[in-house]
Amino acid sequence: MTIFILSHNLQVQSELVPSISAADLAKGLLSSSSSFSNAEALSHPHWLVRIESHLVAHEMAQELVKAWKQYRLIQKHNIDHHLLALGGRKDTAGSPGSPLSQGSWGVDVVECGNPDAFLESINWNALKAGRPSDAVFEVSD
Repeated sequence: MTIFILSHNLQVQSELVPSISAADLAKGLLSSSSSFSNAEALSHPHWLVRIESHLVAHEMAQELVKAWKQYRLIQKHNIDHHLLALGGRKDTAGSPGSPLSQGSWGVDVVECGNPDAFLESINWNALKAGRPSDAVFEVSD
């Protein structure tokens, strides 16, 4: 079982791309993909949703991006922008009170206009370089 703990980084400033509540996102992702066996909204300031799947992490990340876009389409939101799923496996014990526990994946879903500029702004290559190659992923649409 692969577990993703999701955060949302909405870089698009448009009323046509509204922010999404944790409850709506959990429901929307579950209805937009048969690959997710469970999705639940979280009560946490950073982490919004916990999803589960029998897919391996990279395949689940691809399915997440696809399901997110599908959810936006169903809601009639504008999807004239890019989606990124940036993930890292939690290889140490989790912080008290955090839903991100050892063995699960913290995944930031980013909606932005320019993925390359966003990745450069967060120094993604350096962040990836500090992790084992099987403990990090980047999937874009």
